[in-house]
Amino acid sequence: MSHLKRDKSKLVSRLRRIKGQVEGVERALDAETDCGEILRQIASIRGAITGLTNEVLEEHIRSHVINAPTASEREKSATEVIQILKSYIK
Repeated sequence: MSHLKRDKSKLVSRLRRIKGQVEGVERALDAETDCGEILRQIASIRGAITGLTNEVLEEHIRSHVINAPTASEREKSATEVIQILKSYIK
């Protein structure tokens, strides 16, 4: 994952925001906030996770599939992406 090092602080910041959103849902549940508001917060978290996933996945494809030095490495990385996507789409 050395290719992620250049964006590490950006990715960590995104994760911290997501963590804050999750903690916000916990506080909302404790405060017995309206279900609609909680669902909106959960939808926001899902969107944030999807955005983070897309960013890391794109970088993975660019670094390990498109720019892999050999055909066998491209094949291995492409198979890995397929497996990840299958588990993500479930």
